[in-house]
Amino acid sequence: MIEAVIRGLGIGLVLTFLTGPVFFALIKTSIEKGFHAGVAMALGVVSSDVVFVGAILFGSQFFHISNQDKQHAGIVGCAILFALGIYYCFKKSEVNYNNTVPSRLKRTGYFFKGFLMCILNPTLLFHWTVVITTASTLYQGDVYNRTFKIAVMFLTILIVQFGLDTTKAFYADKLRDRISVKFVHRLNEVAGLALIIAALILFDKLVTHFVFSPPGV
Repeated sequence: MIEAVIRGLGIGLVLTFLTGPVFFALIKTSIEKGFHAGVAMALGVVSSDVVFVGAILFGSQFFHISNQDKQHAGIVGCAILFALGIYYCFKKSEVNYNNTVPSRLKRTGYFFKGFLMCILNPTLLFHWTVVITTASTLYQGDVYNRTFKIAVMFLTILIVQFGLDTTKAFYADKLRDRISVKFVHRLNEVAGLALIIAALILFDKLVTHFVFSPPGV
């Protein structure tokens, strides 16, 4: 069990810093809207991870998705990420210096923002597929308590990711009073460019292949 926890810690740390555009969006949201908004967004991110894991582990037993359908879904995701990037680049910046807690409706909106930014990113699906394949290799059928160890490993990964995302939100919130609206505007632009670049990279992986190979190749 200790070994499964250690492996989960390592993979969780890696995955936390592989969600590039989401990292910038989480920091930006925490600075602009405060800690509670950042936590709501982090909950959306970890919820998307749960969906990915569940879909890969259990979904394949009940239905099959063709490569063409995956490509079409990926293209839609790229378009949404690209549109979000454009929106962030031109979004009017503001900072919640009063430290007011967002309403439940707004927190729900931040939750779905984090959820959709991840669930529409085909690269994360590929990352989770690699993680699950790694877990199956580490804990093969003859390993004692195999299912339990894999469950502990994935639970650790999710806890690490949510814990680190919450930590990012906490420290970004603490820095808010020292940050100007102009800086937040620049951060918006960085987050927007990160989303646009991610969308273009994913589109190239899925369709054009000018620079990047298709996922899984």
